[in-house]
Amino acid sequence: MAIKFQYNKTSLQQLEKQLKIRERSLPTIKSKESALRVEVKRTKDEVRALELQLEKEIQSYESMVALWNEFNPELIKVRDVTLSAKKIAGVVVPMLDEIKFEIGHYSLFSAPAWFAEGIELLKKLARTGIEAEFSGMKLELLEHVRKKTTQKVNLFEKVQIPGYKDAIRKVKRFMEDEESLSKSSQKIMRANQEKRNAAEKEVEV
Repeated sequence: MAIKFQYNKTSLQQLEKQLKIRERSLPTIKSKESALRVEVKRTKDEVRALELQLEKEIQSYESMVALWNEFNPELIKVRDVTLSAKKIAGVVVPMLDEIKFEIGHYSLFSAPAWFAEGIELLKKLARTGIEAEFSGMKLELLEHVRKKTTQKVNLFEKVQIPGYKDAIRKVKRFMEDEESLSKSSQKIMRANQEKRNAAEKEVEV
C-alpha cells in the first residue's frame, strides 16, 4: 500500500497520528485474533463430535430399519427452532437454544410398542442433525471473521506500520536537510553582508 504524503510539517503530524492509531489498536486486534483461533478450534471439535454422534444415531436407526415400514414419518415434525445471540471475541454469533417438535396423534393401543421409542429416536436424530448443521454454520462465520482479523493484523504489522515509519523518516530527513540548507544559506548571506560592510568601510576611509 503506497502511503501518500507531502514533505511538510502538517503532513508529518498526520503521518504520526495515523501511525499512533495503528500501534495502539494492534494489540487489541491481535488479542481478538487469538481469541477467535481458540473459538474456531473449539467449534471444529464440537462439529466433529456432533458428526460422530450423528453417525452412531444413524446406525441405531438402521438397526431398526425393518420396523420402519409400519411407522408413519409424518407423526413427528420440527415445529420451531429457538435461537439467541452471543458475543464471542467481539463477534455476534447465533446460538441454538431449543428445538420444538410436533408429535402427531397415534393410538397407544393399536400402534406397535416400539412407536414411542421410534419417535424418541427420530427426535434425537433430528436434534443432533440440526445441531451439527448449526455448528457448521457457526464455524464458517468464525473462520471468516478470523481470516479477516488475521489479514488486518498482517496489514498493520507488515505493511502499514513500517510504511508510516518509513514515510515519517523521509519527511523528517527532508525537513532536517531543508533546515541545514537554510542555516547554511543564512551563514553565507551573513558572511557576504559582512564582506560588503567591510568593503564599504574601507571605501569610506
